[in-house]
Amino acid sequence: MGFLLSKSMDSNLKKQQEFMLHNSRLQMERQILMQNQMRERQMAMQIAWSREFLKYFGTFFTVASVGLTMGAIKRKRPSMLFPIFPLGFIFAYQMDSAYGTLIYRMRGEAESIMDSEHDRLDLPLGTPTFESIEKARRAKSSLSSFLEK
Repeated sequence: MGFLLSKSMDSNLKKQQEFMLHNSRLQMERQILMQNQMRERQMAMQIAWSREFLKYFGTFFTVASVGLTMGAIKRKRPSMLFPIFPLGFIFAYQMDSAYGTLIYRMRGEAESIMDSEHDRLDLPLGTPTFESIEKARRAKSSLSSFLEK
């Protein structure tokens, strides 16, 4: 009789462990999907910001270029055209950031760094562990309880 009860309990325990494993996998998949969606939204906002900034800077660049060109022609001073060159570089960078391939080049460089220069990515004091986080939490909670006195 005890053997049958033990066998039944082992079977139930195994089913429960499988169920818990399945649930933890589902939870992890959901968390990964959620983090990826948040990353995509942040990147979309960054690209949208670049495009919006480009509209304003493009207008400024156009007005400045026309004004400087007209001033250089009127006053016969070609040195007035000099500010157009650095502004042109900034405009080209913003255009590349908003509509060009800058993001793809940056991603390629990031992948290269992760592959060949991984030691540059190490955190000071290493990756946080449960113990280090708990130690900091305890120190903070004991400090706050000490300050409350």
